[in-house]
Amino acid sequence: MHKRFHWHTGLIFALSLSWASCGAPAIKYNYAAEPDPRGKEFVLEVSDQIHVMVRGQNDLSGKYTVPAHGTIDFPMIGTIPARGKTATAVRAAIVLKLKDYVKEGTAQVSVRLSSVNSYKFTVSGEVARGNLFKPKTYLTLTEAVAMAGGFSRFASRTRMYILRDTGGKGVKKIPINYDAIVSGKRPEMNIVILSGDVIHVP
Repeated sequence: MHKRFHWHTGLIFALSLSWASCGAPAIKYNYAAEPDPRGKEFVLEVSDQIHVMVRGQNDLSGKYTVPAHGTIDFPMIGTIPARGKTATAVRAAIVLKLKDYVKEGTAQVSVRLSSVNSYKFTVSGEVARGNLFKPKTYLTLTEAVAMAGGFSRFASRTRMYILRDTGGKGVKKIPINYDAIVSGKRPEMNIVILSGDVIHVP
């Protein structure tokens, strides 16, 4: 009787470990390799807006929105590439073209990001408000889930994933165990969400 008790106890313990591993599979992924654009100058995309100020040139000064073709048409100096550029790079291009019209050293130009409209991602599946979101600043995964209203009671929080377009290399699937993030066991999983990402909660 005593041996049978230990045999059953061992079996239950082994099954418990097996079930636990099925519910929260071990994840091997290099999260540190994913980009974190925070702290870096924002790269302009279509629909983002910049505010240009050129001292003594009211025709040039004003707000400009990056169009679909990616270049902004400025009075007098012509077109300036903007898509894929930073505000600093746009300023440098304006200063360069102004040299043909303004004495060197007299052009005072400032270009700043006025409005972010291109940053967007989708949260789908077992969340309160699955949708396409367009925040004005970069969000981490946990912040994005909060924006979607949190999880439904049917959510499988340990089996989440992010679909991320890598350009010419296609779409990759980034596995996420949300419970491991909030418990502090895997804080590196709380990556920054990039524009175009799809966060799915099964």
